[in-house]
Amino acid sequence: MTTTVSVPSSRGTGLIARASAEALGTLFLVVIGLGVLIFINPQAVPMPASLASGLAVTAAMLAFGYLSGGHFNPAVTVGHVIAGRTKLVDGAAYLGAQLVGGLLGALAIFAVVRTVPGITDSRNVFDTATSGFGAHSSFQVPLTGVMLIEVLGAAILVGVFLGVTARRNPSKVAAPFAVGLTVAALLQLGQSTGNLAFNPARATASAVFSSGWALEQLWLFWVAPLVGAAIAGLIFRGFGESAPVVVAEIEEPAQSGERDEESDDDADAAATAGPAEVSPAAAAPSAEVKPAVDPARDFFDGKRD
Repeated sequence: MTTTVSVPSSRGTGLIARASAEALGTLFLVVIGLGVLIFINPQAVPMPASLASGLAVTAAMLAFGYLSGGHFNPAVTVGHVIAGRTKLVDGAAYLGAQLVGGLLGALAIFAVVRTVPGITDSRNVFDTATSGFGAHSSFQVPLTGVMLIEVLGAAILVGVFLGVTARRNPSKVAAPFAVGLTVAALLQLGQSTGNLAFNPARATASAVFSSGWALEQLWLFWVAPLVGAAIAGLIFRGFGESAPVVVAEIEEPAQSGERDEESDDDADAAATAGPAEVSPAAAAPSAEVKPAVDPARDFFDGKRD
């Protein structure tokens, strides 16, 4: 008879540690993303703000990804939950941590702006780096256009993340670089149309310290990216890339009332052969235990394949 039991992970990282890694990574991304965009001087700093943000994503994933998987973006987390790679409870904890990290990062940049001589209104400075549509878009892109860009961009970002970190992808070790380059390319488009970040945590962080219009428009920069993430998550769930439930199958010895004719024949043969000829495998029940899997760390663990 086969009994299925759960096996606790001996290598998994605690939820508090993983959530802390998400908060630290998001804080880093917001400090770089907002700081470079606010203080950039094209004549003195040749690196575009979008490339700086992409490199920050790569660095954060390399630094903290082995703990949490390196989401640092509510859209990526929602995509993982829908694709079945992250538990709902873990996803909720990640979202809370990302918001806290993002707000702390924006607060740090806001404090720096307040120290700059000649700046009388720090919120107006943040307006230049905050996501917006219509009159608050650099190209006056209306709500519909910004929504389409956010949905498409988030779907691409989450799709790349899920694809490059799939267990069957032999190039998953390059995931931080693939995701970072994707972020850089998308931000090049997003910043030219309305400072779109394709990251609700970053959008929220900058909106809190901007003028009142930013909070009024913030709903779009949650709804649209999460819709795109849901689309990508559903597609990859259809690919069968969901993380399997970890179980162990333990063969238990048959009860007296459940023995079949084959087991009776085996017992008679063992009795005839004598104690010296009975193999140890026949004397003890076999047990096969499959190690637990930590879905958030698939692409950082080469033993998953």
